[in-house]
Amino acid sequence: MAGIDEVFHAHITDHVYPMHTHEMWTLLIVDNGMVRYDLERHEHGALDQTVTLLPPNVPHNGRSVTPDGFRKRVVYLDASQLEDSLIGLAVDSPVLDDPLLRRRIHQLHLTLEDQGDELEAESMLALVSERLRDHLHRRVEDRAQVQDSGIAHRLRELLDERFVQGISLQEASETLHVHPAHLVRVFSRELGMGPHQYLIGRRVDLARRLLLRGMAPRLAAAAAGFYDQSHFNRHFKRFLGISPGRYARSGAARTQAVGLVR
Repeated sequence: MAGIDEVFHAHITDHVYPMHTHEMWTLLIVDNGMVRYDLERHEHGALDQTVTLLPPNVPHNGRSVTPDGFRKRVVYLDASQLEDSLIGLAVDSPVLDDPLLRRRIHQLHLTLEDQGDELEAESMLALVSERLRDHLHRRVEDRAQVQDSGIAHRLRELLDERFVQGISLQEASETLHVHPAHLVRVFSRELGMGPHQYLIGRRVDLARRLLLRGMAPRLAAAAAGFYDQSHFNRHFKRFLGISPGRYARSGAARTQAVGLVR
């Protein structure tokens, strides 16, 4: 049948498969028992409730975990069902814990046993292949999200190091080797605010602490990296709801009150 190179059912007891490869995608379900195998120097197990997808041309072996052996059903899918670009994702995690996918593979095997039901078999194969692709593409998205999270935190570290003197988006992009728009997008998604708002927030926080120590607003503005007094006043009030001068006076009043109590 188009899309399938071979179907193989077997009850394996004492046979141990040596390291070998297949040119096709190997789609395996175990009906009872358990298989232990190595793939890319990592050990895995195939259980009777899971699905195993072994990519083409990647060495693997296989052996039973128990003396009673295992029963397996295998469909070897040709390249029209899954792209070679997905091989690495399957190597990373060949086991799929998906009851619906397993039921569909079981139904595919049953359909393939009956002559004259080619359309049903093709339909079931299409559903199986689609769900396999969904799993693998989801891993692409998950991996991208992990990478994006790392990029966002690297940018935050860079902003933490440079928030007083400042850093342009282009400079951050060149430092981190990431497109500027992507930097803004992943940072905003990960931290819930844009890079500029984060930088201004760090500056306001520093200025606030300087004001409480008695530094004049004009000097605090410069020390925290604000362009001028107007720039400082605008952002300070936006973040804290009060002007720097009033904040400084209220802080001094609180300090004096504490001194009187003591």
